[in-house]
Amino acid sequence: MSSLEISSSCFNRETKLPLSPPLVEDSAFEPSRKDIDEVEEKSKDVINFTAEKLSVDEVSQLVISPLCGAVSLFVGTTRNNFEGKKVISLEYEAYLPMAKNEVKKICSDIRQKWPVKHIAVFHRLGLVPVSEASIIIAVSSAHRAASLEAVSYAIDTLKAKVPIWKKEIYEESSSWKGNKECFWVSNN
Repeated sequence: MSSLEISSSCFNRETKLPLSPPLVEDSAFEPSRKDIDEVEEKSKDVINFTAEKLSVDEVSQLVISPLCGAVSLFVGTTRNNFEGKKVISLEYEAYLPMAKNEVKKICSDIRQKWPVKHIAVFHRLGLVPVSEASIIIAVSSAHRAASLEAVSYAIDTLKAKVPIWKKEIYEESSSWKGNKECFWVSNN
């Protein structure tokens, strides 16, 4: 077995550490029930449209898995300005039956493109004050590339296909905004 010698003023003597764990031949390893349960953990998609304040911690906890080494998040928040106007809040409306169906399709598309474990998409409806989250998307996967790419795809596709409308409320006025990405918005 290889070893690494460490000599430091913190130690009074040289310490040898193995570079690789010892091999155990002919061991009668039996996986525990917990190991089997983790392997059989079913993938889940959690979709929620709510008027309640969104919690990054709560949404990220929904996708954590012992099988995954990555959880990627997108958190969209209300900013305090738009084109020189002071934004007080945003207001969101959605056609819920179609919105939920479109988000389910996005989750299915993600599963076709990347090896991800769990997906959570939470979107706030109603008034969303400055600095609060309007949307949280969380994806877990074994490795970071899949979850990072899936989160980017999810927000881009959601903005393009899901029937959610946003009203920007300014100090003196308000304005309904269509997403530039939406296929049904004319870009004249």
